[in-house]
Amino acid sequence: MAKEQAVVIFVTTPSQAEARKIGRALVEEKLVACANIIPPIRSIYRWQGKICDEPEVLMVLKTRSGNIQKIIRRVQSLHSYSVPEIIALPILAGSKEYLRWIREVTR
Repeated sequence: MAKEQAVVIFVTTPSQAEARKIGRALVEEKLVACANIIPPIRSIYRWQGKICDEPEVLMVLKTRSGNIQKIIRRVQSLHSYSVPEIIALPILAGSKEYLRWIREVTR
C-alpha cells in the first residue's frame, strides 16, 4: 500500500468562533494535525443568483490524504453554511520532519 500523501485543506467560515470550533474538533479527533485560522479575508462570489461580498475566516488544515472524506463529512456536520468551501490540495514537498509530524499525529 502506498504511503498517504500530505495535503492541505481550505475551509472558509463566517466567523472566528466557528473556525475555532471546527478546527478544535478536527484536531481533537486526530483528523488534522493543525488548523491555522486566518482572519479576516474578503470573499466575493456568486450565490443563488446574486453577487456577494462578505468577510470570512480562512482555515488551512494539514492532514493526510486518507482523511479527506472523513474531514469533509465532519466539517459539513459542524458548519453553518449549507454548501461550505472544503477543498484539498496536495503538498508536493516540505520538510521531512514536518511531513512526518503530520503522519504521526493524525489517524
